[in-house]
Amino acid sequence: MQTYVRWKILSEEASRQSVATPPEMPPEAPAAAGGKGMPAAASEVAGCLSFTLHAHLPYVINHGTWPHGLEWLLEAAAETYLPLLRMFGRLERDGIALHCNIDLSPVLLEQLAHPVFIAEFPNYVTRKIVAAREDEAFFLQLGDQRLAATARYWQDFYVRTLIDFNAFGRSIVSGFRHFNDAGLIRVITSAATHGFLPLLGTDESVRAQIRLAVDTHTRHLGVAPKGVWLPECGYRPAGYWEYPEVGSGHPTAAGFTRDGIDQCLAETGLGFFFVDSPLVEGSAAMALRNERRSRPRAANVYRPHQVASKAASATGNGNGHLPSTAVFARDPRTAVQVWSSDAGYPGDFSYLDFHKKRFPGGHRYWKVTGAHVGIEDKHPYDPAAAAERVQVHAAHFAGLVREALQPSAKSGAPPILNALFDAELFGHWWFEGVFWLEAVARELHAHAADPASARIELIDCESYLKLYPPSASISMSEGSWGAGGSSQVWLNPQTSWTYARLYPAQLYVRELATSGRWRESDLGARIARQLCRELLLLESSDWQFLISTGTARDYAERRFNDHLGQFNELCRAYEEYLASGSLPEPQTARLSEIEGRDSIFADLDPGLWASSAAIPQAGMGCPLGPETATSTG
Repeated sequence: MQTYVRWKILSEEASRQSVATPPEMPPEAPAAAGGKGMPAAASEVAGCLSFTLHAHLPYVINHGTWPHGLEWLLEAAAETYLPLLRMFGRLERDGIALHCNIDLSPVLLEQLAHPVFIAEFPNYVTRKIVAAREDEAFFLQLGDQRLAATARYWQDFYVRTLIDFNAFGRSIVSGFRHFNDAGLIRVITSAATHGFLPLLGTDESVRAQIRLAVDTHTRHLGVAPKGVWLPECGYRPAGYWEYPEVGSGHPTAAGFTRDGIDQCLAETGLGFFFVDSPLVEGSAAMALRNERRSRPRAANVYRPHQVASKAASATGNGNGHLPSTAVFARDPRTAVQVWSSDAGYPGDFSYLDFHKKRFPGGHRYWKVTGAHVGIEDKHPYDPAAAAERVQVHAAHFAGLVREALQPSAKSGAPPILNALFDAELFGHWWFEGVFWLEAVARELHAHAADPASARIELIDCESYLKLYPPSASISMSEGSWGAGGSSQVWLNPQTSWTYARLYPAQLYVRELATSGRWRESDLGARIARQLCRELLLLESSDWQFLISTGTARDYAERRFNDHLGQFNELCRAYEEYLASGSLPEPQTARLSEIEGRDSIFADLDPGLWASSAAIPQAGMGCPLGPETATSTG
């Protein structure tokens, strides 16, 4: 599984499909009256709650298996994505809906639909079932009935996982598409390969990340997305921008006036995005109506705002202004309750401990037990006790939401609390997290008809905006949800070398795409497409995050350098193509090898990187020397 956050089944397992209540399901609240996904009664809405789950993994197919690589994707599918689908199905059965926004990043969509993943996932799940059986036999030999029961629990969990995978036609994406089409969730998108947009060196690279995201989402989900999760919640407004200092010996181009990220979203039809609360709290809001007479007021994190942005380029509507986008702010208080393993719910002593595992199968049999309890002193996990805590925490969270929204509920549209999380927190890092989401939905549904309780309605952000459009606009500064609200997690002395290599690559691709010579033959188009793929993979913010946090640093550095090396090879191949119109057989074979390894975004159009403005024509020489492919200094 993402660390910063990734055989044949015996026929007898099919009989388990008839089990009415699988052991991993927590106790459920009674089903309440009401239509599908609708509250039990039409009492007045005091406020809204919108969960947003960000599901993303970097591209790992054909790039290692364990401990870093494909295993991350297999774990996430088994422990987060399929459990979420099961939870949506249980709620749908009872006429309830979580109505969450769930971002499936384009690179994740491509991997879940990849033949390598589809073929390997059943093998992975079967290995987990076999390991649980072996654990059960071992525990029974020791006379430990409690751990043996947990081993059977894992057997049932993974048998159900395989059954569900096959029931969706081995397409996890089709499962999310079903619930999206039914209006029970709202699937949104993110940047194509999760590039940290504020630091990308050209507007063309920013637009390519966004436009390719919309195209990929539409291809997989059958409908264009209306909202977007900006990677790392990174935002940058329009204005003058200079390349950051990335080390001596690496000169950068001159600064220039850039389009705002919100502009790039608006022109692609994306109507809303999310930022961390300080960006909104630090902004002054202006009323959209009677704006000349209005005075700035403090922006409210429990209201969406229209982003006031002036176009830096000529892509506006003629007067320099753009179609509007709305911004929602993450709620800080509830975020701590769910994120923190120390002060939040995941650290409850009854919950499954993430770190202690039994090898070689990797199953977990022990609970958190206590604060700062060593691995050797962990106590056996009790699923029933954990399920009871889930209900307590769901009720507590509902109370926190009511408290947070109450001051903003006095006038106007119902306020909205946005709870933003990485999807992999639920199920993978915090095993009970998926059940907690379900319990929150049931808790709010059960209290919807209670006149003595303020009604909180679950809603997705697209639906909220249709009912309650923004009444004020704000202009925000640059920021992210990283440490200090800045870009320091992604650009610092440990990672600046990556940008020293990335910026020339972005300029090279822009020049290549703008020249148009790649269109002259199928070979030219092949080379150009693969150059764009390697650039996209270089732009993934995951590499800098893993380097900065020290988590899988070696893997992240190797991955960046692998893609850089392949980018340089393709640069040289493209120069050869321009000179002769063909490639020698070894280069043609190498092109095919790279295409097979990094085979994402099959319909990618290099024209996405073309500039509409004139750029200096300094020649198409390869911008990166071959020695940079292995340098990390």
